[in-house]
Amino acid sequence: MPSYRSLLSHREFAGLYVSFTLLVAASTLSGFALATLINDQTRSPFLTAISMYGATFATVLGALTLMSVADGRHPRRTLVVLQGVSLLGVAAQAVPGLPLPIRFLLLLVVGFFQSLGTGTRMGLLAEIIPTASYALARSLMNITSGGMAILGYAVGAVLLRVLSPTGVFVVATALTAIGLVVVAATVREHSIRLTPRPGLRQTWLTNVVLFSMPGRRALLLNLWVPNGLIVGCVALFVSYAPGQAGILLAAGSAGMLLGDLAVGRLLTADQRRRSAFGLRLLLAAPYLVFAIQPPIVVTVAAVFVASAGYAATLPLQERLVELTPDGIRGQVQGVESAGRMTWQGIGAAIAGGLAQYVTTAVTITVLAAISLAITVVSRPFVVRAPVAAGDRPGR
Repeated sequence: MPSYRSLLSHREFAGLYVSFTLLVAASTLSGFALATLINDQTRSPFLTAISMYGATFATVLGALTLMSVADGRHPRRTLVVLQGVSLLGVAAQAVPGLPLPIRFLLLLVVGFFQSLGTGTRMGLLAEIIPTASYALARSLMNITSGGMAILGYAVGAVLLRVLSPTGVFVVATALTAIGLVVVAATVREHSIRLTPRPGLRQTWLTNVVLFSMPGRRALLLNLWVPNGLIVGCVALFVSYAPGQAGILLAAGSAGMLLGDLAVGRLLTADQRRRSAFGLRLLLAAPYLVFAIQPPIVVTVAAVFVASAGYAATLPLQERLVELTPDGIRGQVQGVESAGRMTWQGIGAAIAGGLAQYVTTAVTITVLAAISLAITVVSRPFVVRAPVAAGDRPGR
């Protein structure tokens, strides 16, 4: 059975992984610094929140326009160029006295190119490692992403005590630059693809193919919507329990990391496939206890257990790769990632809007119930999803 150690002994995967880790750390630090800077200048909670999560909405633009570059003939070259553009965007934020509209524009530009980079990176990942190791590799990257986000916020808080936001931007720029050097030095070119010229037309053609099959539509629905609605629940922790929000967030992060570790490392491919439905139910069901507003110990336990359900993403992503022709895997995974991030923002917006009219406890309960309903109703379509070998753009 493959292990994390055996994966990291693979030079190209190790390069992708280290570069990805550095990019997550840099993104977390720069987002934290930007939010701090904007909060200091405007004292606006709305603008501060947008500065932290606004880049996720730019991922949709990437998925709809140029995501086909993820499946171009020279993916390594493409990834290096995209990370270079992201480096310029992060470095520009370090310019002192930059007007806020320019900062928001840079935020969107970086989000756009990072979404294309995600698709390219995941396309390379599917080519670099054996199919049997794919879920384990995604598990490791998911764990790292969550862990680095937590560590990044903690380190960012410390750095902001000794540095200005501009200084933190410089640190984020350095991490991004190192990540660029690592991927350029370790990943070789994979020029075996015979896809058409990337561009807007090819992106749309592939997206039409992607959404034309009920099986893939159901998979994407399960990857995006239930997850996004539960993130909306999480977005209300501060309003629900201001004094204990940190404990709830920490419990959620710990549960998520444990779930990814257990599902990715301990279960076989068949066991992961069979567990996907149960994990998706687990993601939402414990949040129903918020309806009775139990003691904080109970809610912390519920959030911890529920967050292990995020690991349902692993078998669903694995199934999506099986359903996807080799030539468009990069774009499909880029679209999946962009949609998931966007639905997290949508879930937070829905939760915040609904909580303006009813209590946060009722809002959390309603979102969890809707998440459960979508999972149950869509299950037959996921189970019946066929693999269409000849399903390729242009056919």
